[in-house]
Amino acid sequence: MSTPELRIPDRPVAPAPRLPWPALLAMSTGGFVTIMTEALPAGVLPAMSADLGVGQSAAGQSVTLYAVGSIAAAIPLTAVTGRLPRKRLLLVSVGGFAVANAVTAVSPSYPLTMAARFAAGLVAGLLWALLAGYARGIVAPEQRGRAMAVAMTGSTVALSVGVPAGTLLAGLVGWRSTFGLMSAAAVALTGWMLLVLPQPPGRSGRSRTPVRRVLRMPGVTAVLAVTATFVLAHNVLYTYVAALLAPLGLDGRTDTVLFVIGLSSLASVLGTGALIDRYLRPLTIAASALLAVAALLLAAALLGSTGWPAYAAAAVWGLGFGGAATLLQTAVADAAGPAGDLAQSLLVTCWNLGIAVGGLAGGLLLDHAGPSALPWSALALLAAALATTLGARRHGFPEGATRTCEIDAHSP
Repeated sequence: MSTPELRIPDRPVAPAPRLPWPALLAMSTGGFVTIMTEALPAGVLPAMSADLGVGQSAAGQSVTLYAVGSIAAAIPLTAVTGRLPRKRLLLVSVGGFAVANAVTAVSPSYPLTMAARFAAGLVAGLLWALLAGYARGIVAPEQRGRAMAVAMTGSTVALSVGVPAGTLLAGLVGWRSTFGLMSAAAVALTGWMLLVLPQPPGRSGRSRTPVRRVLRMPGVTAVLAVTATFVLAHNVLYTYVAALLAPLGLDGRTDTVLFVIGLSSLASVLGTGALIDRYLRPLTIAASALLAVAALLLAAALLGSTGWPAYAAAAVWGLGFGGAATLLQTAVADAAGPAGDLAQSLLVTCWNLGIAVGGLAGGLLLDHAGPSALPWSALALLAAALATTLGARRHGFPEGATRTCEIDAHSP
């Protein structure tokens, strides 16, 4: 009689832990409030300037001062507060938006409004430096990309839906009431975060890492270089999208084109969240390539004086840009490891410099070479971003297997 075969039961596979959705959605809402605070003045400039008794160009400096505040604050505030509890700092940042927006809503004078906008930029610089590391710190290593994608979704929603809706609301109830509502939203968000945010492990009491040491970490400078060139290329086009569309007979369709960019950006965020933990490098390469294709389509449209390629360019543009912030923040966090918050502050600085320089450089190009020069300039910048990404295959944007090892090595 044959001996019965002894079967060893399969070892059960432990299910992946669930994402902390309430905490991540609260952080996503923080990004929404931040971008709404930053961008809303652009939609209410006529009413804002008339109410403050200044020209629209002067009122437009409310956006510039916000960006300057973010640039000024991101690195020094993150370095100085490196040993403080992350949760407390995040709550202070969101509370800062409540105060700054409340002051903006009731301010009777232009100087006070500008001071409030600069203060909002200061807390924004700190919040963006904290947000990515916080989202990564409360999940398992294999979920960090998805967690960051969820936490960053609010900023994309703000650009695609929130700012147009806020502009419409301001037309109905006034720009001051709209800023007041954003202040109230920040107060409510502070209470929500207080309830649902856990304290990330391993942060308090950590020694401060010098900025120069972070810059010497393999891969960090490559990610920062890609960030600067990519965001600069995007803003050379985005800041002057109305000027690009005017020669195509689409000067009355700017809102439609921006809406297409916003919708495809949302699709990009969803795709990035699903794939980033396995395909960071290919997705980053694709982001630069897609934005380059969008620039080529715009250049072709301007050469042929035809408008339909602009809509295709907008769809491709959003697909390339929507997930870029999550990709770049993940890459710099992987490269910097325990110094991730300070590396994020460097990335925030590069991102805001790209916005500021993009507006300046694009304006000079527009005045001296015309709108057709904008897409070709963006293409040159994107070629540099793509070359840097391709060259950083060992550090910065490593192949999949290398990236997995780096995540494990940097686990809290």
